[in-house]
Amino acid sequence: MKKIYTLFTGSILLIASSVQLNAQCAGNRYHDILFPAMPDSTMNIVYGNNVTYSNAAQSLKLDVYQPHGDTDSMRALIIWAHGGSFVGGAKADMSMLCRDFSKMGYVTATMDYRLFMTGLPFPGPDSNDAGGAVMRAVQDGRAAVRFFRKNARVGGNTYNIDTNNIYFGGGSAGGFIALHLAYMDQESEFPAYVDTTGVTVGNKRGQKGVHGGCEGLSGNQGYSSKVKAIINLSGAVADTSWMHFGDTPVISTHSINDGTVPCGTHLIYLTPPSTFPIQVVDGSNSVALRANQVGIVNCFKSYPGNHHVPETSNQLIYDTTLILVRDFLEYMHCGTPLTCTSFPATGVNEIKADDAAIKVFPNPAASSLTIDLKALSGRVVNIELYDALGRKVKEISKIKAEQYTITRGNLPNGIYLINVISDGKLFSKKIMFE
Repeated sequence: MKKIYTLFTGSILLIASSVQLNAQCAGNRYHDILFPAMPDSTMNIVYGNNVTYSNAAQSLKLDVYQPHGDTDSMRALIIWAHGGSFVGGAKADMSMLCRDFSKMGYVTATMDYRLFMTGLPFPGPDSNDAGGAVMRAVQDGRAAVRFFRKNARVGGNTYNIDTNNIYFGGGSAGGFIALHLAYMDQESEFPAYVDTTGVTVGNKRGQKGVHGGCEGLSGNQGYSSKVKAIINLSGAVADTSWMHFGDTPVISTHSINDGTVPCGTHLIYLTPPSTFPIQVVDGSNSVALRANQVGIVNCFKSYPGNHHVPETSNQLIYDTTLILVRDFLEYMHCGTPLTCTSFPATGVNEIKADDAAIKVFPNPAASSLTIDLKALSGRVVNIELYDALGRKVKEISKIKAEQYTITRGNLPNGIYLINVISDGKLFSKKIMFE
């Protein structure tokens, strides 16, 4: 089978001085929850445009989250890309990670990218069709990185970004995007059988919307798309031989028996809307082995079981991943020690993402859960419940009691955020319905 190839042109990272880094990280910024209120969000910012697999024009959009009340003018940025097998998903899927890292002091963004591929639904895609989908998505990811660099240079730096500290992460397909963005950096590795002009001639099957060489034409040309490190949650790369000494650092998490994207090296299938074999890919364990072999800074955490992106269905795993990524990025731009051999399997309380004043039980819950409000001394409180996409799904006002029980109703399984608001103060707690 043919391999998925994408393109990347590297550029040199600007390195901030240790004095600048220490100043940015002062007061446990990027480690603790310093901004507990819901971040300030700006939705549907157009960062570029291109044509889809069917040659239709598409505007590309992202959502930006900024720490509420923050006055720092030089902040690290994390851009997140969602999953969905390159045929589905939405940028809102990454909003919980955006909010949690924004509360630590990051500016965060979640991007959409061009979806779908030729060959669907019949006769089914092959590696060439899937390769075109990956290439379009990676080019969009590069355009999103360039958008923030362009804005910082000529747009007034609207989001107060330190362009020396830009990171890119994603789950599932988003992990594919992150890995290919980092390691496909030689145009000579682009396969001869894929024609980026979009014209099919002989054995070359043209792919729409992949013009523009390594960087693509999704917008903001002339600015670097290089990132300082990547975050790969249950993704894979077409070929780890693209990874070389000095390449972009990476942190990965993956279920060891993931049945959707292999943790090691194995054949991958496109599942929705049917099952199609695509090609052999290298998952997170293979990425870690290669990184160790060639000397790329990296961390890898494997989780037991066969769940794909287990962070979306298990609160303890979500909290653990949050801590792992926090520590890895803190090493990257604050210079704190990096230890990848003793990962903490602990809850998010270690980074003060939950407020100890509020207790919730049981957690996880089945049909209902109770909030203990004794610490608020009988004051009037309002309660808000948000789902993982940041949508408010319940709101209860003017409660004055020592305990309050929330019934689940028809809410689906997943992680939720409870906000308890009293006298202008906000207390947050993550819970899970299962």
